[in-house]
Amino acid sequence: MTDTNKIKSRYDDAKDRFRAIGVDVENALATLKNTKIAMHCWQGDDVRGFLNPDGDLSGGIMSTGNYPGAAHTPEQLRQDADKAFSLIPGKHKFNLHAMYVDTDEKVDLNEIEPKHFEKWVEWAKEKGIGLDFNPTFFSHPMYKDGYTLAHPDAEVRNFWIEHGKRSRKIAAYFGKELNEPVYNNFWVPDGSKDNPIDRLSPRRRLMESLDEIFDEEYSENYTVDTVESKLFGIGAEAYTVGSHEFYMGYGISRGKTILMDAGHFHPTEVVSNKISSLSLFSDKLMLHVSRPVRWDSDHVIIMDDELQEIMKEIVRNGLLCRTAIGLDFFDATINRVAAWVIGVRNTQKALLKALLEPTEDLKKVELNFDFTTRLALTEEYKDLPFSAVWDYFCLDEGVPVGLDWYKEIKKYEKEVLNKR
Repeated sequence: MTDTNKIKSRYDDAKDRFRAIGVDVENALATLKNTKIAMHCWQGDDVRGFLNPDGDLSGGIMSTGNYPGAAHTPEQLRQDADKAFSLIPGKHKFNLHAMYVDTDEKVDLNEIEPKHFEKWVEWAKEKGIGLDFNPTFFSHPMYKDGYTLAHPDAEVRNFWIEHGKRSRKIAAYFGKELNEPVYNNFWVPDGSKDNPIDRLSPRRRLMESLDEIFDEEYSENYTVDTVESKLFGIGAEAYTVGSHEFYMGYGISRGKTILMDAGHFHPTEVVSNKISSLSLFSDKLMLHVSRPVRWDSDHVIIMDDELQEIMKEIVRNGLLCRTAIGLDFFDATINRVAAWVIGVRNTQKALLKALLEPTEDLKKVELNFDFTTRLALTEEYKDLPFSAVWDYFCLDEGVPVGLDWYKEIKKYEKEVLNKR
């Protein structure tokens, strides 16, 4: 059982230690509480969706493992998400892909409308959470020859252009109903397995297709368009149309928000080192926080160095108010609900550690080129009791402290997941 008095006592001691170095712990917790993380729907069902759940995954999508308990209906997915949110401090968002329609009507991606997602909006209102959205440019018969929006066949392109337009309409509907901006992310897997002769024409077609999709204006009070690059994918190892350079140019020239996924770059590249540069040229940023193992393998987030560096970059540069944080991983080898909880809680922990750093003092030391002091302080600060602050935050938010959340997961697995 949780010893409330011990948790509060440790928190009071931690506050004193952080206060001694100029950190306002209560202010840090208030910021953490008001920071929403977008928990992704596709972890709950291995990226199958409900449009054609028995179809083949395509577009470089692959989920490995067969752990019992995957969601097979929208109701089951919402039930699992409810359980995850009950074990995570704060109020957050749920990030939906277009293929997660909830309707008895037979509908295709170029026919989807807000009415096909009304149950999701009702659920979000009831739970007091937000929604984000993504058009689905994969796992569909019209994903042809490895291409969608960049396909040379106008019929294929037009199908996906219409899908993109309808997805923007749905995202705006979410935003109006929930009274907060919905980040609507465009990731397009188009590319080639081997070296193409013509790299330019597909990129021109992608640019023109996106221009047509984005022709209608929507208020950013309701929806924010984001575009996401990728280095390569399964079946697109040699050439990806929507490269980092393509979307940097497209996003900045078109006033679109650029999304950076932690796994979508060369193995020696890190997103944390790109955030400050992008912030100079873009009003908003969006992140897909993931854990690449050698590359974009979408492992569940752990408290590794890069996760902490990403959060430090956001906090140190005052970018939290301009940055939307979403998660992107899918692992079917472990309990899927536990994966959500581990991922979101680790993201929050990394953010809290960054918020508890005396950044301004460290910047002053650096500005004086006193690198010895900078190194000594940053290493010493690693030992400060941030975990006592985290435990108190969980207690104050009414969610399990420490590993108590995992006891809830095992009970849920026995009573719900194992019976599917």
